[in-house]
Amino acid sequence: MKRIILSSLLFLTVSIAPAQSYDSLMFRSIYDEVLMNGECYEWLRSLCKDVGHRLSGSPQADLAVRWGQAVMEEAGFDSVWLQPVMVPKWVRGQKEYAEIMGVGKVDVLALGGSIATPTDGILAEVVYVNDFTELEKLGRTAIQGKIVFYNEFFDPRNIRTFESYGQCVEYRWKGASEAAKYGALAVLVRSVTPALDDFPHTGSMRYFEDAPKIPAVAISTVDAELLKESIEAGNKMFKLVIFSQILEEVPSFNVIGQLTGTDYPEEVIVVGGHLDSWDVGEGAHDDGAGCVQSMEVLRSIRAAAGQPKRTIRCVLFMNEENGNRGGHAYADWAAISGERHIMAFESDAGGFSPRGFSMDASDAAVAHFQQLRKWLLPYGIHHIEKGYGGTDINPLKSQETILLGLNPDSQRYMDYHHTENDTFDKVNKRELELGAATMASVIWWVSEYGIPAQIR
Repeated sequence: MKRIILSSLLFLTVSIAPAQSYDSLMFRSIYDEVLMNGECYEWLRSLCKDVGHRLSGSPQADLAVRWGQAVMEEAGFDSVWLQPVMVPKWVRGQKEYAEIMGVGKVDVLALGGSIATPTDGILAEVVYVNDFTELEKLGRTAIQGKIVFYNEFFDPRNIRTFESYGQCVEYRWKGASEAAKYGALAVLVRSVTPALDDFPHTGSMRYFEDAPKIPAVAISTVDAELLKESIEAGNKMFKLVIFSQILEEVPSFNVIGQLTGTDYPEEVIVVGGHLDSWDVGEGAHDDGAGCVQSMEVLRSIRAAAGQPKRTIRCVLFMNEENGNRGGHAYADWAAISGERHIMAFESDAGGFSPRGFSMDASDAAVAHFQQLRKWLLPYGIHHIEKGYGGTDINPLKSQETILLGLNPDSQRYMDYHHTENDTFDKVNKRELELGAATMASVIWWVSEYGIPAQIR
């Protein structure tokens, strides 16, 4: 019996060792290809400088679509095409004006989807609240005819900054409708960031059907502090003028390119980021970085490993920022395509140094992917655990697709998120490439071996 057991162990050792050595060498080859011959950084330079910011429905978004298609075609992917999608169209208009009366001008940005003020603006007293509980306690008597100022702080105690973001962002998302229920004329929302600076952070907001629509702006953290001090000193009057418009939906596109699998072409691995950005800055970290990393995945895998066994498809999604129409359009098409989407990997957390990836998947799937640690640890990748995949790929979850989200170091991301400051010069070439190489290595491994049916 001992001989049988020893023989079995020897057979397994001999069989597994070459595969492990091969995988390790392939990971090394992919990292080397990206770090020595990578195209993603120059692609990002072009996207940021030749196209710039690209809000859904804007002329710049249309230019970005044509840019993405041209880059993929030049890269020589097996096929490149555009997938139609209808998107909302919101226009900021001319620069917002905001002033603490008796103190001076302050920096604000209209939130995406906000209506305009009257042409001559709104002049009203500001009511300071820390949270929705305090808003409710004040009630209509204290809020009617005034401007509500939400001063929710970004909690510095959370090491993962997206946790603090999640706690604050609801004031941006629904703060206007909550205040409007009590008769507020407009809302000011402290920018969702730990940074103390002069850059207001825009972002999507939503109006509820059971409340009037009122204008909503983000105020920079420096000016949020100034406004708080001014209110305490008795300077409560505030002037706000914004010019934004909500227009009819317009047609746009997801941009798609793929390497067709040699052995299992019907099994598809999606990798992507969102091509749209807000209408300030250059959308470098959010999410130009994710787009160019995703294209780099296809380029580097073919250069380092040859044609993949399974189809690898890069999708540059349109309209993540204010509707996720591109993500839903792709998932709807995937459901009737006759293909099987076994995994989707999204990069939408900035182009910083990668730390690992989160998985929206079963415990068995997470355990299966843990075996990658031994090959990824030499590259500083250690975080493989349950979590969120990504907004664009989330609609694929209903098709039993395993969802992965790249997790870069998050400490600086919220300094740039949705601001004028999100520009190409804020992205480090090596960090961006390391993220692309990490994604490419994981995707190559899944393409090579597939995913066992029992773990999905």
